Amino acid sequence: MTLDLKVLKCGNFEELKLGVHATALAVAALCGLYNTAAWLSRREQHLAVNAVLYMALIAFEQRHVAHHIAAMRCPTTRGTDDTPAATLPTSGDDAAIAA
Repeated sequence: MTLDLKVLKCGNFEELKLGVHATALAVAALCGLYNTAAWLSRREQHLAVNAVLYMALIAFEQRHVAHHIAAMRCPTTRGTDDTPAATLPTSGDDAAIAA
């Protein structure tokens, strides 16, 4: 079974995808800030682990946000119904980031 949704293709609905990842980035940043402050106050191990995990999530989401901003700036990425969207130039691990 294959799933052929327009939203899953690069260049389509980039504003929506950017909004979702930017929201996730903001939530992760808020949670990371809270857990870091709580760890500095109470020095409980699980708070330190949470803070580190949220920092990793922040880096992950920041890359997604940057990818979607770049896709919106590149006019050749927006495909129509008849033509597929062009591929963005990527470097290194950026190719592994899914839309």
